[in-house]
Amino acid sequence: MCGVCDRIQETLEGKNRYFVKELATGYVVLGDYQRFKGYTLFLCKVHATEIHFLEKDFREKFLNEMSLVAEATYNAFKPDKLNYELLGQGDGVHMHWHLFPRRAGDTPNPGPVWKLSKEEMYSEKYIPSDEELEEMKKSLRTELEKLL
Repeated sequence: MCGVCDRIQETLEGKNRYFVKELATGYVVLGDYQRFKGYTLFLCKVHATEIHFLEKDFREKFLNEMSLVAEATYNAFKPDKLNYELLGQGDGVHMHWHLFPRRAGDTPNPGPVWKLSKEEMYSEKYIPSDEELEEMKKSLRTELEKLL
């Protein structure tokens, strides 16, 4: 089973509280855990394991849309730096971008977010309240709409 496909299905059914906006090639969602405020994901509509497996026109549109999602994330959450990651080692290997807004001193030591323990990354204290989540979604959606 693919976790990203499951999350997309939840989005299509209106059951994903983190859903922000549908684009032509993917779904913009906020991360369930906001250890890095503004953590955003862009879920590819096509279940593929590699960018080069996508049809050329779709691939180019997907990469362009990812850059717009990144710009909107940057504009909405005002980080010092934005980290981009396209991972796929587990859970169905469905391509999805991780966009991490980074700020000076946001981790004990410089480096990738994945150096933090799972307990730190996924602590319940980083699950946004309904009010916080709605404000974050509104901010990100507003910035996306300016760019589209």
